[in-house]
Amino acid sequence: MISAARPGIPAFIFGALALALALFVTPVRAQETESVPGMAPPTGLPVPRFVSLRSAEVNVRTGPGTRYPVEWVFVKRDIPVEITAEFDTWRRIRDWEGTEGWVHQSMLSGKRAMVVTGTVRVLRRTAADSAAGLAKVEPGVAGKLLRCQASWCEVTVDGYRGWLQRTEFWGVYQAETLD
Repeated sequence: MISAARPGIPAFIFGALALALALFVTPVRAQETESVPGMAPPTGLPVPRFVSLRSAEVNVRTGPGTRYPVEWVFVKRDIPVEITAEFDTWRRIRDWEGTEGWVHQSMLSGKRAMVVTGTVRVLRRTAADSAAGLAKVEPGVAGKLLRCQASWCEVTVDGYRGWLQRTEFWGVYQAETLD
């Protein structure tokens, strides 16, 4: 029995109202679907996986839903992000600098992209260290990821089509096959 009931309101009704109010205002953490062995996420696609930003303006939120505040905004399209979790129509993503947040699935594309990391890289004509260079690519420059064979990937950057070693950019897993 609850002893703090208000005069004129039976204690059981007051208790039921208090319980209902507590359930209503208690925050509930969204259940994230991590990559768990033997359990596929709601989309059936692997988690983690690489995708790219579909729009030139993408709000990144602190949680999976519009009620969560926007933490920052991406202002460039076609850059790679890694999906690290799924919840309903929301995807937790990580960018090439390690920053994480939630975006709506409609802001993501299955097209593959890459971002050059480290130091200035030489975009080569063929998949070989001895191949002629086509262009020098600065760290942070994004491009399209076309395909990968062994330790090399074919990319396009600012109108140049050539090859980079997969260790020279972010946007593909070391053992991933991409055709």
